[in-house]
Amino acid sequence: MADPGSYVLVIAVESPTTIEVGALGDREFTAGGYAYVGSAFGPGGLSRVDRHRRVASGDHDTRHWHIDYLLGADSVRLATVETYPNEDIECALATAFADAGCEPVAAFGASDCDCGSHLWGGDDPSTIQKIARSTRWE
Repeated sequence: MADPGSYVLVIAVESPTTIEVGALGDREFTAGGYAYVGSAFGPGGLSRVDRHRRVASGDHDTRHWHIDYLLGADSVRLATVETYPNEDIECALATAFADAGCEPVAAFGASDCDCGSHLWGGDDPSTIQKIARSTRWE
C-alpha cells in the first residue's frame, strides 16, 4: 500500500473549453494552468494519483470525482504532480493557492470540507508548479 498524503495535480488547459462536471453542471475553463489539491488517506493512499494519471491518459473512463471530468477532457493534460507523503494539508494547500493570487473554480472538489474550492487557476502550469513546490511544511 502506498503512503497516505496530500497532492497537487498541475493541469494544463490548452484551449478554452466548457466541461460538464457532474452535479456542478457546465463549467467554463480558460486556457492556462490549474492546480487541483487533493488528499489520499483512504485505502491505497497516494496510489490515487495513479488513477488520476490513467483518467488523464484516457486509460480509465469512470468519472467519480469532479477532477475526473476535467482530466478526461480532450483539451486538458496532466502536466505534473507534487506529492506530500504523510501530510494532511489539502486545505492548507488550497489556501496557499488563494494567497498566491490564483482564481478559484467555485465548489470544485471541495464538497467534503469548508474550502470554497480545491481547483485553482493561474497563469500557466509552470507558475502553478512553482507555487506547489514552494508550499512545504516540515
